[in-house]
Amino acid sequence: MNRRKSTLKGQDLSLKAEVKSDLKAAQKLWMPWWLVLIWMAICLSVIVLFDSVGRLGMALPLLNCIAVFAFLIYLKRGLSRQVSFWVSLAILATLHALMIWYVPWTTKWVPAVAIATISSLDFCLMLWIVDVVARLDRRTVSHQTAR
Repeated sequence: MNRRKSTLKGQDLSLKAEVKSDLKAAQKLWMPWWLVLIWMAICLSVIVLFDSVGRLGMALPLLNCIAVFAFLIYLKRGLSRQVSFWVSLAILATLHALMIWYVPWTTKWVPAVAIATISSLDFCLMLWIVDVVARLDRRTVSHQTAR
């Protein structure tokens, strides 16, 4: 995947256009078979670990958060050299960890559509937050260099 440019014919993309562009790029991603096998092994080990501890209900929310964060980091890997990107991810990860720890999760069946909807909304919200932070960071850097 080529790096997405932050300008279109010399003009900065609006935040809405930037998020739409990121979502289109996310829809085009394809996981190779070996990555699916690795993910399956990770899922199995997390499920066995949480089952042995007696907290099986926390396994699915944790795995969903790991998948959403991995997908976001892969999609926004162009920002990996910016400290603000990693700080915003650390704050989001902390909020997710608190949510996973303090919300009572069930081991009963939950429709896959509901899980996918929640994960998709979570991903879109985190993508928007990362884009806002990156935009603010660019403005701060350009403002400091203009002095």
